[in-house]
Amino acid sequence: MRSFHLARIAAQAEVLYLRCLVQRQGLRVILAAAATVFLLAFLAVLHVAAVFELSVYVTPIQAMLLVAGVDMLIGVVLALFAARDRPSRLEQEALAVRETAGQQLAQAARLTSLAAPLLRMIGTRKAYGIALAALTARYLSGRR
Repeated sequence: MRSFHLARIAAQAEVLYLRCLVQRQGLRVILAAAATVFLLAFLAVLHVAAVFELSVYVTPIQAMLLVAGVDMLIGVVLALFAARDRPSRLEQEALAVRETAGQQLAQAARLTSLAAPLLRMIGTRKAYGIALAALTARYLSGRR
């Protein structure tokens, strides 16, 4: 009964934690959206100021085209960086570990599926004796 009570308390604590986490992340999303609006407005004003400054040296149309060209150049460079999709060394190692763990899990499952009929055939008492003998031999061979 105590285990059930502790499990219920743990579940309630997890629900409370997740609720607070969602509230906090929701607030962060709202604040990030507001910050994005103001940063975009700043960028627009900066573009207008650049066009006005360039209009002193060239015609207004040429100034707008210069600012648009610089924007396009920056956008192309950022898009090229974003298109580079090379997995990092850490990602490759994590993938290798995952594949190895999956192979070992499959091997353990095959061994278990082979052991069940064997246990039924020889009986559980003999199986425990064999397992104990194997573990004892392994333990004693490792102590040398």
